Amino acid sequence: MHIKTLPEPSARFLWKNSTNASGRKTVPLKYILIASLFFTHSLPAQTVQDLPLPSGYSRLPQTAGTFGAWLRKVTLKKDNTVYLYNGDKKTNQSAQFAVLDISVGKKDLQQCADAVMRLYAEYRYANRELNHITFKATDGSVMDYAGWAKGDRFALRNGRLKRSRTATPAENRAVFTQYLEFVFSYAGTLSLSRELQPVTDIQPGDVYIQGGSPGHAVIVMDVAVNKAGKKIFLLAQSYMPAQDIHILRNPVSGSSPWYEAAGSGDLLTPEWTFSRGDLKRFK
Repeated sequence: MHIKTLPEPSARFLWKNSTNASGRKTVPLKYILIASLFFTHSLPAQTVQDLPLPSGYSRLPQTAGTFGAWLRKVTLKKDNTVYLYNGDKKTNQSAQFAVLDISVGKKDLQQCADAVMRLYAEYRYANRELNHITFKATDGSVMDYAGWAKGDRFALRNGRLKRSRTATPAENRAVFTQYLEFVFSYAGTLSLSRELQPVTDIQPGDVYIQGGSPGHAVIVMDVAVNKAGKKIFLLAQSYMPAQDIHILRNPVSGSSPWYEAAGSGDLLTPEWTFSRGDLKRFK
């Protein structure tokens, strides 16, 4: 996705009869500023917060260090193609507006709810809040990263996960990735929907989720508001099979990624329909 490109100014316009004390041509400051605007607007969006807003809207303020503030800084890929975990292109290439620069892995694990948990876990990991990285399996078992780093592992016995300390303690990126893959294997929309609390005042980091099999989840990446108090928001998802996490287009408004906040009714996304009451938040 690229921001609209303005025409490139001509050299004649930039120089326009300007000289310094030695008689050499110089570029007047005002033309340098104008040129910088041209070049800035021709650059692609590099992060979520670079995605352009509709006229009259400004991004909802977020306190530094919050999940919402972190989500805005997630980088975007230059390639707007969504790839599956096996390297194949996703069949439907019309759903995405932009693609997050976050690995999908080599296994068919990081699907819908998994993408939500991945982003939340990455936020906590980036802030070194390791004790806050914890999710519940579908059977209710607590899968915490702090315990995993100490050597805790799980075995499936009689349909339940049983914890035991069997691994060598270690904390690094490889261990974190291993932990996430385990979480993705035993948690899903049903378990995650039970962990989140219902909300109505939409904020970045909130989740539209329908638990079940099948179920689906999308995460609110950003929220903006106009002077009248009307809110709009961005959504991101992964899907089945596991694929790149991507910013969704709004199928109602055509090419725009921004969705209008409403108190009731359905929320139509390219590959799933939610109820407005499906909005939840991490506690």
